[in-house]
Amino acid sequence: MPAYMIAQLVFTDEAHIKEYRERVGPLIRKHGGRQLVGAKPAKKLEGDWDLPDRAVVLEFPSLEAAQAWYDDPEYAPLIAMRQKETISKLMLVEGVA
Repeated sequence: MPAYMIAQLVFTDEAHIKEYRERVGPLIRKHGGRQLVGAKPAKKLEGDWDLPDRAVVLEFPSLEAAQAWYDDPEYAPLIAMRQKETISKLMLVEGVA
């Protein structure tokens, strides 16, 4: 069953975010993932909340594959880079059959 990583990012410093994007893509693909969304949210439909600078949705073949991507030792320095450059909220969600 597919799984999705959903992220909300607010940029605090965009100095290295281009490098992050270039380096994270191959790691996502290494774990069978692909990016479905990676843009500024277009419109708030409901609720009282601030839109992030960027919304990201990654699709993986399974929850295990998504977790393996996040836990990959090659990703650890990129996590630190992302956390330095953004206020990040990430979650994994299992898809429906």
